[in-house]
Order: sequence, then structure tokens, then C-alpha cells
Amino acid sequence: MSLSPASSPSFITCTSLSYAWPDGTTVFDGLQAAFGPGRSGLIGVNGSGKSTLLKLIAGELRPAGGTVRVAGEVGYLPQNVTLDTALRVEEVLGIAGTRAALHAIEAGDVREEHFTAVGDDWDVEERATATLAGLGLGHIGLDRTTGELSGGESVLLRLAALLLRRPGVLLLDEPTNNLDLYARRRLYAAVEAWSGVMVVVSHDRELLERVDQIADLRAGEVAWYGGNFSAYEEALAAEQEAAERLVRVAESDLRKQKRELAEAQVKLARRKRYGQKMWDSKREPKIVMGERKRQAQVSAGKHRIMHEERLAGAKERLDRAVEAVRDDDEIRVDLPHTAVPPGRSVLTLRELCLRYGARVEGEFELRGPERIALVGRNGAGKTTLLRTIAGELEALSGEAAAHVPLRFLPQRLDVLDDGLTVVENVARFAPEASDNAIRSRLARFLFKGARAGQSVATLSGGERFRAALAALMLAEPAPQLLMLDEPTNNLDMASVRQLTTALESYEGALIVASHDIRFLESLGVTRWLRLDGALRDTTPEEVRAEMTMD
Repeated sequence: MSLSPASSPSFITCTSLSYAWPDGTTVFDGLQAAFGPGRSGLIGVNGSGKSTLLKLIAGELRPAGGTVRVAGEVGYLPQNVTLDTALRVEEVLGIAGTRAALHAIEAGDVREEHFTAVGDDWDVEERATATLAGLGLGHIGLDRTTGELSGGESVLLRLAALLLRRPGVLLLDEPTNNLDLYARRRLYAAVEAWSGVMVVVSHDRELLERVDQIADLRAGEVAWYGGNFSAYEEALAAEQEAAERLVRVAESDLRKQKRELAEAQVKLARRKRYGQKMWDSKREPKIVMGERKRQAQVSAGKHRIMHEERLAGAKERLDRAVEAVRDDDEIRVDLPHTAVPPGRSVLTLRELCLRYGARVEGEFELRGPERIALVGRNGAGKTTLLRTIAGELEALSGEAAAHVPLRFLPQRLDVLDDGLTVVENVARFAPEASDNAIRSRLARFLFKGARAGQSVATLSGGERFRAALAALMLAEPAPQLLMLDEPTNNLDMASVRQLTTALESYEGALIVASHDIRFLESLGVTRWLRLDGALRDTTPEEVRAEMTMD
């Protein structure tokens, strides 16, 4: 499978780019950025405008000012892939017309229109099959409908359609969302084989280790770092260390300038008292003393101005130094009512037969503040199991009984009402709590002041996740069993760290379904469960080995 784009050089140039949301919130104001050949990892905190920038480059949004110039055809894989379930695979790949004409010619129909439709693409079926196989979709026939595919397979199918076109510019927005480790490995290989211009937005560290440079989007500006994510972290750590040193130097200089100003003021006060004493004693002619007084006032004014300017300069340098130091706030979820005593029965599953084929044989019991990692291939039934435990789906047979208050955060984050503010959404889950109490608790989730009153519809992916987590965690009664389905989807690196910190302070029982093994290992998981037809115990080493097998 060839992943090389057209031979003509491709590039992206953003000049004085400006964009604002319909509510007037500024996203970019004069952004300058350029992307040339190679794989660029575009990172930044949620809400910094990464997905918006890709949409502007792809032409899905129009800038308020400035220009976006793209040389070469653009292929764009959005963050949320939705396909018409009635479409056939060949239609998604964009080869249905060519394939139909090819089959007509092979059947003896030699009308000119069929040859025009085929053009030079006589090997279209072979290329399509090879592209699908390269992404681990070799088992999918070109005549199947997309309704038969899992969410992860739909993402890879859309990527296959882009690769078949061989665009000069490839834009990928969180492409590993909903992909199991096996599918991710296929995508990694496709990324590594790409030789054109690629801009990939991702929180997946394994993917970011495969890029050529990192573009860090922060406060409406792009900072470039050569190398992969590990090289970026090293460079950023060195920058932050230097920035913190500058803060210490600037603070020392500020203290020095304040001290010198105070000393100068003391000296000037002494001179003034001495001059007044000489004037009162009339030891010298009045005209001489008047001239000395005038000169002293001029000198005092110059000294005061000089020291005040030095002090102002020291304050300005300190402000600049402080701005260069990143201060990533952390979510705090130290909520006492979520605690579960050791040994307490939290959840019982008994001879459970789920929809779509998965099952739990015998009896499974969760006790105390256990932390369960739920893993498995796409389509294995992890989401179905969580929804059944949450009471959203009925089991075909068997029992799923929770013995403590539980909350379930689905992948879609559809627990929130887009028409309400963050505060109003939380109030839906805690109707007895006062507005002040809710706002105080929301501050723990980094929604402070006016941000707590922001409409959910305007939130970024990471902000929306925090709002949904806050709504569930602050619900009444407080959840003693928290279930999360692919929680790191759509979260940037900083948000993943915030989530990890938040879950570290959570004292209830936890079940997390995820394909992000690094993230799961960071949670202090006490038991690993694999769902593959049936539920069984496993280890992270087994998961890595099984998921990466051909």
C-alpha cells in the first residue's frame, strides 16, 4: 500500500489568521503558522483552538480575518466520525462509480462513458483492498454496509478513503479515539509511512512519538519544537526551568529596587531636613541657600524618577518571567461522601448474558474501593456491559446489581444539556444544593467565576468532559461507584493529567473502560478484566501482547 501523496510540493500557510465563536469569544487574533512536509503533532490545552485550526485549514470554517493558503489537495479526518449506516464500503471509499464502470467493461459493455469513468484507475479494486488490509480491515468486503462496522472500524474506513485519494495534505483530529490497541498499531504504521504534509491533533502519546515536530498552540500562538513528544517534553522542561530561574532573578531584582528606592527616600529626607536647618539658622546668604534648595529639589526629583523607573522595570521583568511559567491547575475530587469501606459489597454480576453476545459466567463481585480496568477489542461489549450495570440496557438473562449509588459517564458525554450553563447542569443532578454551594464545588473542577456560568454548548471537548465529570461527582447522593467509558477521548495531555489526579483523590470504587494502557496503569488499577465473549481476569502485559498480535 502506497501512502505517498502527489509529487508536487505541498504546504500550509496561515497569515494573520483571526476567528471568533458566534458568541464573540476570540479563538485566534492574528495567528501566524506554517506547516511544511513531514508529520507535525499539534498539541495544546483543550479550548486552545486545535480542532478549530484544522477546520479552518480544511475549509470547513471561514476566518474572520487573515488568510489560509494550502498547496495541494486536503484530506481531513474529523474528531467525530459519523457515517450513514446504509452506505456501502465502496461508497465511503469513493470508488463506487469507477468500480461499477469497471465491472460493466468486464461484462462486455464498451460504451465510452464507462472508459471515461475508469480513466487510468484500472487497479482501483486492488488498491482499495490493499489499503483496507494495511489498516487491518482486510476482512471487510467492498460491498458491506457501514452499519455492520464498529466505531473504530468506521474511523479506519474514513482514513482508508483519504489514503486512497493520496492528498498532499492530511489533517487528522484525534484519530485514535475509539480504536483498540490493535487498530491503533495499524494507524501508527500508516502515519509513519506518510511522506507528505501531515498535521495530527492527538492526546495519544504513542502516536505523538511518531511525528517529526511538535507545534504547541498556546494563547493564540504556535511554538515549534523539533522531534517527537519526548523531545518536546525535554525541551519544555528546560524552558520551564530557565523560566523559573528568571522569576527568581526578577524577584531578587524587584526586592533590590524596592530597597534602593527606600534608601534613596531616606537620604533625600535627611538632606531636606539639613537644608531646612541651614535656612532657619541663616548661616549663608539667602540667594545662595535658595540656589542650593533649587538644585537639591531637582536632584531629588531625578533620583526619585530614576529609582521609580528601575522599580517599574523590575516589576515588568517579573511579570514577563511569571507569564513564561506554565501553571496547570489540577482537579480536586476529595469528596468524603464517595468513600467506600474496604470489604463492602459494591457490585454483583451473576450469570449475566448481555445483548450482542457478551456474557459474564458464574459470579463476579466488586468489593470496597477497588479499581477495575476493563479492556477488550472494539465491539467486544465493554460499553454494553457498563450500560447494563448502569440500568440503561436490560440484560437478556442473569443479574447485575449495584449495592451503592453509582454514576456512569459515557463516551458521548450526553449527560449534559447543551441548552444550559455548567451550573444549571450540575443543579439538575443536585437539586437540593444552593447556587453558591454548586459554584464552590465547581471551582474544584476549574470552573471558577464566570466560567461556571458558561453555556455547555460553547465548551471544548476537555471542558465538556470536566463539566460532565463534575455533574456526576457532585450529584446527590454522591456516587460510590464511578464508571467511565473511554474517558481520555478528546482530552489533551494536560486534561489527562488532571483526570488522573482527580481519580487519585476519588475514594469510591472505579470501573474504567479504555484502550489507553498508559492511562489505566497510572490509575493504580487493582484488577484487570478482559471482555472477549466472556469476562476474565488478565494483566496489562497480556493486554499489550494480545492487542498487538497480527
